[in-house]
Amino acid sequence: MANTLQKVLFVCTGNSCRSILAEMLLHHLGKGCYRAFSAGSCPTGQVHPLSIETLRRHGIDPGQPRSKSWGEFAGMNFDIVITVCDQAAGESCPLFPGNPAKLHWSIPDPAQATGTEEEINAAFDEAFVLLQTRIEKELLP
Repeated sequence: MANTLQKVLFVCTGNSCRSILAEMLLHHLGKGCYRAFSAGSCPTGQVHPLSIETLRRHGIDPGQPRSKSWGEFAGMNFDIVITVCDQAAGESCPLFPGNPAKLHWSIPDPAQATGTEEEINAAFDEAFVLLQTRIEKELLP
């Protein structure tokens, strides 16, 4: 991508796991070339605690992320809008000015994982790695 600062919005339904992970990953990996944001069509109102733990486990400072609605960003210009869940991909997104590129990455929802603590942590790690791989292959120069 170009050397100019790219604005990227990651969208999912709840804005508690996948879009939060993607936002923080792009901040971390983008080395100042990106401004990343995340939002949900029906935000849960809280970031899943295992999202925070997963970021920390992978050496990323999560800061103070919050679960927010995509309505907060209506009218804001983005270069790229990426849905990271199948449900959000099928929903009618707000119109964002500037005709941003639209991508869809189908990432399983780790919040839906069941089983032992290890199995649930593995689901969060899997989502993290899938997002990291897509970001490195499709966004980073």
